[in-house]
Amino acid sequence: MLSPDEKLQSSPSEAAAPISEIPSIGADAKPAATHSLKREIRVWTRDLLIAIGLALVIIVFLYQPVKVEGTSMAPLLTDQERIFINKFVYRFEPISRGDVVVFWYPLDRSKSFIKRVIALPDEVVQIRGGVVYVDGRALAEPYVPPQYEDLSDYGPVSVPRDMYFVMGDHRISSNDSRVFGPVPSRFIYGRAVFAYWPVDHFGSLSSSAEAKEK
Repeated sequence: MLSPDEKLQSSPSEAAAPISEIPSIGADAKPAATHSLKREIRVWTRDLLIAIGLALVIIVFLYQPVKVEGTSMAPLLTDQERIFINKFVYRFEPISRGDVVVFWYPLDRSKSFIKRVIALPDEVVQIRGGVVYVDGRALAEPYVPPQYEDLSDYGPVSVPRDMYFVMGDHRISSNDSRVFGPVPSRFIYGRAVFAYWPVDHFGSLSSSAEAKEK
């Protein structure tokens, strides 16, 4: 047990320790924190650049921006609207009824058309009073407004194997398979998937309103 005098003697000895030997916690922590922040910024920048690069690769190789000309797909698509098409989707899944597809115009392959798939290979399509029948069953087509209907008759016509019967949603002003016949599958090179301009049309173009048999 120390006496009061011994305690007093020990204090001046500890106080006389050189200043340089006293740890400077604040001075060491600040450079360490700055270094950690810089490293984190570098990591985030690297990850951001990688993400941007991958996005560009996906857009360039999987998707293609195109401009719609004409009103044959109104009201879904309008004249001068900008959309993305998926160029590789049909390498992994079949063309389906209701898909909005982009294809080389059969009568002039320097031109591209965009229409909706109505009938599939080996099916029989007929139009009576504006109502489309496939294999004798009427299709429900909610994407065709009454004011765009064409009430004329057509067919019946059998769709050849490996070909597709396509029509525009704006039936009274569409140049489609009723005029140039079914489209060979090899001419179809993409499906419309997304609209990005104008802004009020921004959104998915997935076949949410597919043609379905009644």
